[in-house]
Amino acid sequence: MPSTRDLDSLPEIDNLKRLMQSLAMLDAILSPDWEHRYFSFSARWSAGEQMGSMRNGEGDHYSALFNSAGCWFKGFDHESRLSPFQSKPPAIAPGMFAGMPAEFAGCLKEPAFAQDETTFCIWRRYQDDQWQRGTVDLSQDDDDPDGSAHLLHHLDGRPRTYRDWATDYYEREIPLPMVTAIYSHLPLDQRIVSGLNPEATLAQLAADIEEIGYPVRK
Repeated sequence: MPSTRDLDSLPEIDNLKRLMQSLAMLDAILSPDWEHRYFSFSARWSAGEQMGSMRNGEGDHYSALFNSAGCWFKGFDHESRLSPFQSKPPAIAPGMFAGMPAEFAGCLKEPAFAQDETTFCIWRRYQDDQWQRGTVDLSQDDDDPDGSAHLLHHLDGRPRTYRDWATDYYEREIPLPMVTAIYSHLPLDQRIVSGLNPEATLAQLAADIEEIGYPVRK
């Protein structure tokens, strides 16, 4: 399971981007109402940058910025013992951003990333051979001190992981073959859409498809 203790389980940069697009597309199909979605992806977040995110409606969230250098990823678990709000005044855990490459320095100034709400942060440049994190002390007496295992479990790359979660969250049967098709980035068509949500149409999803940058059958 991906976590800051097991970064090798996290997909490589481009595979992670495709996975986050898939999760956003699945949520868009299953939930026409934006406020009920967990996952989102903006293929044109800013010039030369894309951004994927998750918000669970309970105060936990993460964001991943993709640019020409690679990927910068930060998350916040409000129940984590590393929450800045565990202390007064609030303070981010020492070493959280230690060693972060200069290519991602602008992320710390971006209001959308809510730097003050951070319990873990990881990054990887295309030139790197693995994901990296700062020098935060992850106490061995806590199975998930920064909440990363809790928040990143959807990112294991397995369609069944999303299917099982979505079946419970949306309280309906979710066909695994259709989830697998989206994970494989098969071009979206009405057959796939209807297989996931009989009430949704490609036309209704046009804006979401463009925002996410997901391929469509022509």
